[in-house]
Amino acid sequence: MKNYSVASQRAWIIRNAMTLLTLGIVILYAIFIQWVWGWSSVLALWESAGLGSAFLALVALLGTYVLRTWRIYDYFPKETGGHFGTLLRLTQVHNLLNIMLPFRSGEASFPLLMKREFDLSLARGTAALFVMRLFDLHALLAAAGIGLVLETSGTIGMHWAWIIWLGFLILPAIGFALRGVALRFAARILPAKAAKLLAEIEAGLPVDTKAFARAWGATLVNWFTKIAVLAWVLCLLGALPIPAGFGGALGGELSSVLPVHAPAGVGTYPAGITAGAIAFGAVATGASLEELGQAAVNTHLLVIVSSLIGTALSLFAARGKR
Repeated sequence: MKNYSVASQRAWIIRNAMTLLTLGIVILYAIFIQWVWGWSSVLALWESAGLGSAFLALVALLGTYVLRTWRIYDYFPKETGGHFGTLLRLTQVHNLLNIMLPFRSGEASFPLLMKREFDLSLARGTAALFVMRLFDLHALLAAAGIGLVLETSGTIGMHWAWIIWLGFLILPAIGFALRGVALRFAARILPAKAAKLLAEIEAGLPVDTKAFARAWGATLVNWFTKIAVLAWVLCLLGALPIPAGFGGALGGELSSVLPVHAPAGVGTYPAGITAGAIAFGAVATGASLEELGQAAVNTHLLVIVSSLIGTALSLFAARGKR
């Protein structure tokens, strides 16, 4: 009887491992926020700007998480079909681990979780993640590039700035159209041992032009929305010009992919915001710099609180397939 009880408990833990992992991460992250900042200070920091603005920004960021989940859902329709809720929870756990763990080590959780929940091979999951991250980096730079273009407003070079930006924007479409040529060229110049790696990269690409257009479009909308929201928050809290707001949003997001990214981005994310905003024209002295620093911390808090709330809400999503 005792052995049966132990076996039953283990089976229950295995069946609910994803839920338990999610709940554990949410609790630890909530404790972490209380320890570093304190939940009362998180709310107090937004009182001057208005809790309505904070709520609007929070909802917009939560919307980007849903769109990010849909991109993966559409990327693997056979494996994830009918289980959007489970995938939403998986995506939120992956996102929160990425924020919490340094050196982007949280990325390793994606292929592992996809293997467990949807029986997707580790090779295909890793290759697809690599391709999606390339999409993300391009869209992030394109979104922030709007800030650079806005700096040329009213100048002679404004039209050229928009043309260059549009050229950069369509680079992924050109690359996808030439993927066959690029893969064949790589196969000729790389050693035979690299053939398996190339096959994995090819397997991670969208299956056809329509799938590429959906993934690329979702990525652009996702990052343009997130950068716009963060830029708006920075302009609201730090009284920044629009280009500096875009630069700060870019700096913060880029800091999260650096090897020196601290756990939960404490210190490094606000520093990235500050550096990006200054690079795009923010005043770097006196009271203006202090105000920028406070705005950077508040924006960072908004990002991590939105991740925490998104992960907590995903607990109400559907159960896994297995």
